[in-house]
Amino acid sequence: MSEFFSNPAVTWTLLTTGGILLVVIWVLLSLAFLLLADRKIWAGVQMRKGPNVVGPFGLLQSFADFFKFVLKEIIIPAGADKVVFILAPLLSLILAFVGWAAVPFAPGWVVSNINVGILYLLAMSSLGVYGIIMGGWASNSKYPFLGALRSAAQMVSYEVSIGLIIITVILLAGSMNLSTIVEAQSGWFWNWNVFGGGLKNIVLLPVMVIAMGMFYISALAETNRPPFDLPEAESELVAGYQVEYSSTPYLLFMVAEYSNIVLMCAMISVLFFGGWNPGFPIDFLKTWPTFWANLLLAIVFFAKICFWFFMIAMAKAIVPRYRYDQLMRLGWKVFLPTSLVLVALVAAWRVFGPGA
Repeated sequence: MSEFFSNPAVTWTLLTTGGILLVVIWVLLSLAFLLLADRKIWAGVQMRKGPNVVGPFGLLQSFADFFKFVLKEIIIPAGADKVVFILAPLLSLILAFVGWAAVPFAPGWVVSNINVGILYLLAMSSLGVYGIIMGGWASNSKYPFLGALRSAAQMVSYEVSIGLIIITVILLAGSMNLSTIVEAQSGWFWNWNVFGGGLKNIVLLPVMVIAMGMFYISALAETNRPPFDLPEAESELVAGYQVEYSSTPYLLFMVAEYSNIVLMCAMISVLFFGGWNPGFPIDFLKTWPTFWANLLLAIVFFAKICFWFFMIAMAKAIVPRYRYDQLMRLGWKVFLPTSLVLVALVAAWRVFGPGA
């Protein structure tokens, strides 16, 4: 037995599987309370109390909703393509979770520390649209199909600007590895990419602040969040691509959507706000045990995720919904040319600037 566990391949498999399980459990538990926070923030803006009955202060509301969805009967429309109908939410959920594999929570705390982590994340988020298209098409109804088409067009439109904005960060950090990008922002907060990546690049401050703002707005559109929730606009499409879904398949779509939202919050934190770096030198942590030092840095990272989730929740509560033509105009006529200009400015500074 000891020979079995001393085998490097077995050890690597067990450690990797354990890491994956930890990340999945952490994401699911975070989603439960962030979903509650979303509802509480929305209620607070409207001067309501929000969920406050199930558990102390309503803390168990998300778990009650979970059991309600799981215990309900799964109803599949008679004319639906049953295989694709069930496959769609499963695909959405899997693609939403595999993106977390490349996200670094603390130094060395990452499931897969790949050198092209940003490309991997872009690829996974791009594939997420397939689950939505499959769900809309398999329902065999015009309203879900229209919602799926809207969602596909919207997600593709804003992925273009997200990709170009990420190029500005790659130019500053000189790497596509997310851990390297975070390490490049260590030290004081002015080393964060949102401030240009250090005092030597302070001239890029307005460029990177605009890039960060555009990334935040594009993340709202990419995850179908208000004010860009056109794919599921209740007044026009009842509930968009998921109108025929109920019970567990609907729950899977919702978990996938919120997982993508939290992933975008993590991406903003990693790319622009230093990831696990608290904004001041952390040399004192060298005397700490590695686990406790990393745990503290992971808590810092989670705090940044929570802040950006709060910002996304406030956008839902405050900003009125866009019309579809306004959404497309913003994506193609404003964000695309602006992000191209931002890439050109950062590239020019990196090539011709004093620190080139």
